[in-house]
Parts: sequence; structure tokens; C-alpha cells
Amino acid sequence: MAHPAFRAAAVRVRTPATSANLGPGFDALGLALGLYDDVVVRVSDSGLHLDIAGEGADSVPRDERNLLVRTLRTAFDALGGQPRGLEIVCANRIPHGRGLGSSSAAICAGLVAARAVTTGGEGKLDDAALLELAAEIEGHPDNVAACLLGGFTLAWGESGAVRAIRMDPAQTVVPVVFVPATPLATETARGLLPQHVPHVDAAANAGRAALLIEALTRRPELLLPATEDRLHQDYRAPAMPESMDLVGRLRADGVPAVISGAGPTVLALAEDGEADKVARLAGDGWTANRLALDTAGTCVLPLAGAGQ
Repeated sequence: MAHPAFRAAAVRVRTPATSANLGPGFDALGLALGLYDDVVVRVSDSGLHLDIAGEGADSVPRDERNLLVRTLRTAFDALGGQPRGLEIVCANRIPHGRGLGSSSAAICAGLVAARAVTTGGEGKLDDAALLELAAEIEGHPDNVAACLLGGFTLAWGESGAVRAIRMDPAQTVVPVVFVPATPLATETARGLLPQHVPHVDAAANAGRAALLIEALTRRPELLLPATEDRLHQDYRAPAMPESMDLVGRLRADGVPAVISGAGPTVLALAEDGEADKVARLAGDGWTANRLALDTAGTCVLPLAGAGQ
């Protein structure tokens, strides 16, 4: 493969927050949310310059260890070669370590930005290859599928390949996220999961996951039973007791609520007209945000004009 040519102009990429699992759809179902990180990438003559504002600005590395930078490097290798230098500006709004897909957002931003600044990039790295690479970097496909495609996604592995389909969630569904002040590492949450679960629990989750697809796309009145989980949330409760307590209180009030991803954020799938009321139910210690459903996924946007 010949060394690639790069565009002189900067590229702006926007990536949505995501919530994975949605209760029973462990490592398979994801939902894109209207909360975004923005990344601007420009190929320069030499070096690496990384400017970060917002979430993670005081904690994430500003060198080659940065996840976005590592993803860009991986993508450029797949596209045929590295640029001489990179200038990157990040405006982060997705909370880190809260189960809202901040790492998937960084990964998807890096892959799409690298492709966009590479001449002929889409011919060398198509959408299916982007999903494969994103899942390989992240380790599982649920968040990255929703982040790349937007909407409500189902991801799975088939013959060694990662595949995903996108569905449109019902327009009357309003996500409300309850974000706690303290983060939780995904590795910690995954470490609490058992190697084996009872067959009756696996069977129950399979039925609920199937029901969730119908409920979230066409029949939101079924979301409460459809979001019941027996595979992961109870096992992770010791790492986030306040989150599980909130899930229990919301569900007792008839609100479909789940742990978002690996937690500790709680996601409620409210009906339009009830979302503001639901957002007031958590009490102290939580930041409640009513969000839109994202339908675009990761996309390249025009650069903002001066003063924007």
C-alpha cells in the first residue's frame, strides 16, 4: 500500500454518548444519546499537539498514551501510514468513568477523523472496517456500534466478524441520566461478574432482551418489564450500591431504569411528558440530565466559524 496523502484542512468530528446493555442486552444492545464530544484534527508538519477542554481535561494524558491519539495511530496504520504531525483539539462533554461511553466516543472520533483527513480514506477503510476496528480497540461492540451508527443498535459477532444493525427508537422515549459524582472503572465492574450464571436467569434475560427491541422501537409501554435484568446488575451492586438503590426506587415507581453500561450512571427511559418529573426523583448526590436520542452517530461536521 502506497503511503497515503493527507488533506490540508482540519476536520471536525462529533461523537455521541452511549448507554450499553439497557438492562438485559448485555454486551449487545446500545443507545446513542444527545450528549457530545467534539474533536478537531489537522495534519501538521511535525510533532503532536493535543489541547483538551471539558471532561477529563485535568486527568487524561496529552501525549501518545491518550486513547484518541492511540486510536488515530491505529487508524493511520490501517490507512497506509502515519502523517508527519498532528494538531488535535478536544471539547469533551461526556463524563469519564460513568458508563456513558466516553472511551467509545474517543475511539470512534479517532477512527472517523483519521479516515476523513486521509485522501481516499473511505475507500480504504469502509464503515464495516470501522466497526471492526472500533470493537477490537474497545474490547466489545455494544457502545461503539451505537456511537458510530446512532439510534438503537444490536451488535454481535459472526464468523469472527463484528456486525451491527441500527433501529429507530420510539420518538416518545426520553432518556434521563442520573450521573453520580464518583466514577467507576469498567474493569472493576466487569471483575465482579461470575463465570457462570443459572440457566433460568440466562433464559429470562434472552426473553427480556427480545422484548426490549419491541418495547424501545414500537411499544414503550412495555419498557418496564423489558428492562429487567438478571445477568449483571445485581452482581455489580457491591461496587455501586447507591446506583442500584436508585434503580430499585425508580422501578418501584414504575419508571424503566437500568445501570448505564458498567455504571455507575443510572439511565431511565421515560415517556415524553414525564421526563422532567422523573429527573426530579433522584434526590441529592446526582446530576440529572434529560437528553435527546441521537440519530446521527459519529459524523464529520463543518468547522465552527469564528466566535462559535
